[in-house]
Amino acid sequence: MTKLSQPQRRPARIGITLGDPAGIGPEIVVKALLELEPERAWTPVLFGNPHVLQAALDLVGASRRVKVLDDVAAVDDDPRVLSLVATAADPEPVPYGVVGSRGGEEAGRAIMAVVDAAKSGAVDVINTAPLNKEALRLAGYHYPGHTEMLAERFGVDGVYTMFEVDTLRIFFLTRHHPLSEVPALLGVAQVHAGITRCLGFLKDLGVETPVLAVAALNPHGGEHGLLGTEERAILEPAIKQAQSEGHRVEGPIPADAVFYQARMGRYAGVLSLYHDQGHIAAKTLDFYGTVSVTLGLPVLRTSVDHGTAFDIAGRGVANAHGQVAALSAAGAWGARARWSTKQPKER
Repeated sequence: MTKLSQPQRRPARIGITLGDPAGIGPEIVVKALLELEPERAWTPVLFGNPHVLQAALDLVGASRRVKVLDDVAAVDDDPRVLSLVATAADPEPVPYGVVGSRGGEEAGRAIMAVVDAAKSGAVDVINTAPLNKEALRLAGYHYPGHTEMLAERFGVDGVYTMFEVDTLRIFFLTRHHPLSEVPALLGVAQVHAGITRCLGFLKDLGVETPVLAVAALNPHGGEHGLLGTEERAILEPAIKQAQSEGHRVEGPIPADAVFYQARMGRYAGVLSLYHDQGHIAAKTLDFYGTVSVTLGLPVLRTSVDHGTAFDIAGRGVANAHGQVAALSAAGAWGARARWSTKQPKER
């Protein structure tokens, strides 16, 4: 079980990566910081290219003092200052909307640096702007996404993604896998571990007596084996085992009903079995306002749940609603967001 430590004496610091400079990441970060500036009680610490940050400020017509740091420990907590750790310094602009190795390299280096800053205690929460997986691969980083990259860099296992949108919280038992591989990834032990970990995460986030729902894999919950056997062979035994241990969990509940029921307050969270099962529910409810939260790292990490939007990059029209929500969530947890580094091995 992860536990939260005592609040920091200084303002909480959120380490924010600018993402792929060819996309909308720098723009939405700047827009969100400007919108939240009057009310935030935390300090942003940016990671990326200072020229990219300045270009984003120019794009939205804003003027702010940028303090480029040689040492992350020299963060300025003055709310009128944007502190930036320069993880790249090339002044040549990256073409907007183009997948390239330089964009992937700058995004990857920023992630590596923000993890190091979190390890040292210089930042308390991580927020990541969108990157492009193809660009990341071109730069030599071979990860399916942010989550796997962060987990490896921190050296932890058993990391979970949670989506929070409105009153709905969704956990993902599996992430970036082809749908054809998902049934083979489900086992009684894996599902049971997912149930117990997610209930623990909900308690860490302040839900005192959470009830978790487990989504079914097959239509209508498998119809007692007529439409699939995974419910009877895997999900039901895992749920019964967790219930026998005193955990409050229900299911498997057909996926076409469980997310609505959770949003209406019946459940504190839903354990989704695969990527699109939960993504569709969250993004249909609020495409831009869905916040992705990574749990199980030594620090909490939030991000938007959308990509680099290369088609509109550089035009100044990107919707920053999701980034505002992601930073607000990070700020709300910031004073208590130092998580235990002792993570159980589950693979």
